[in-house]
Amino acid sequence: MAVNIHRVTEAELEEQKAYEKRVSSVLQKRYENRPLACVVTYGCQQNVADSERIKGMLAEMGYGFTEDRHSAKLVVFNTCAVREHAEDRVFGNVGALKKYKLANPDVIIALCGCMMQQKHIAERIHDSFPFVDLVFGTHVVHRLPQLLYSALTQRRRVFELPDTDGVIAEGLPVVRDGGTKAWLPIMYGCNNFCTYCVVPYVRGRERSREVGDIEKEFRELVESGVKEITLLGQNVNSYGKDLEPRVSFSELLRRLASLDGDFRIRFMTSHPKDCTKELLETMAQCDKVAEHLHLPFQSGNNRILKAMNRGYTREHYLELINYAKELMGDSLSITSDIIVGFPGETYEEFLDTVSLIKEIKATSLFTFIYSPRVGTPAAKLDDPVSYEEKSKRLRELLAVQEEISASQMALHKGKTFKCYVIGKGKLGDNYLAARTDGNLIIEFEGGERLIGTFVDVTVTEPLTYVLKGEIKKQ
Repeated sequence: MAVNIHRVTEAELEEQKAYEKRVSSVLQKRYENRPLACVVTYGCQQNVADSERIKGMLAEMGYGFTEDRHSAKLVVFNTCAVREHAEDRVFGNVGALKKYKLANPDVIIALCGCMMQQKHIAERIHDSFPFVDLVFGTHVVHRLPQLLYSALTQRRRVFELPDTDGVIAEGLPVVRDGGTKAWLPIMYGCNNFCTYCVVPYVRGRERSREVGDIEKEFRELVESGVKEITLLGQNVNSYGKDLEPRVSFSELLRRLASLDGDFRIRFMTSHPKDCTKELLETMAQCDKVAEHLHLPFQSGNNRILKAMNRGYTREHYLELINYAKELMGDSLSITSDIIVGFPGETYEEFLDTVSLIKEIKATSLFTFIYSPRVGTPAAKLDDPVSYEEKSKRLRELLAVQEEISASQMALHKGKTFKCYVIGKGKLGDNYLAARTDGNLIIEFEGGERLIGTFVDVTVTEPLTYVLKGEIKKQ
């Protein structure tokens, strides 16, 4: 299938920079003090990365930032469409701003992200939330200055929701939230069309950033003091398939890991059908690549996997996991995603998922009850199992995983890990939280000056989902 991926030109970016100046001029005339923007993000890390670029453009236009929606002159909701619960939260939070908007008519309320790329959602916003000023989709984030200028200066609502295969816009300003850790998108979109998933419809086709652009941004992050960089894509294992000459994800990892600096590389998300032994070997051989594999299997039953259009079998998934363990041993941490209650899933088929989690022994799981998405094939399937029964099955699965998580953590008692200190801990007022190479959390007593650095920590007490430790004595 031919696709039309648009790489935003320098001329288009210059046009948006001109609109940034126009918006800045409007704001200076309208407000005595610097106006504040509140950017609210729902969903995955890709949305977080998009919000950082949205904030970058807003900063260029003259906005400061606040987390208080009721003190902001611009409120942006960057939305997620993966599950119904996330959508309900957006509708509730947007509706709660109606009184604030009526009392402050100069406030701009904007919605963007995956939810808005769905026609039925955009129509609902248009008809039921007339106080929303600006709605834009996933393919026009780079045009925010122009769209915001229209919302500020025209007496009409602005809806910009083109249906395209997708764009790549390089060179956008970024305001990062992570301090010494950062999200780095390497590709966008998805070609997999899992029958339950709306992402390919709202994010467009797979499109890879050029290696040179990724390396440039990566170097800038390292030079600015960033220590943990997570490479992002809906399916990072497909990276480079659309590039000429072609560059595999494994090759990209090796190139980035060879750069100078003290840093750790993570990545997500991997798709089992495209996960290669070469990738697992790269993880094992490159010291700067974290030995953490997030590899969603969704179901342990082959009939359900086929109905989901996942493109692999239970046996193939286990082959990958076993090879990864053979290469990396106990230092490997495995996490995964599971959907409970896919339409037509029997209890016996659900038990195949339970048996799979017993085999792979994941450190932790991200588990969800199936949520029908408008426009996806699975939403049209018969679904005779009640929500109550699905909830019961989920509780059963979580009880099994809790025991597995505790046993996996117990393996690390007495071990010493080089950890990246991510912030304050939860075990006590003077505890810090750090992340191991394998994505395990260790909490230990220490001063806040250690946040954002690597330290060696010895595990003294394994808990179910966190390790307790102490700084290694020199």
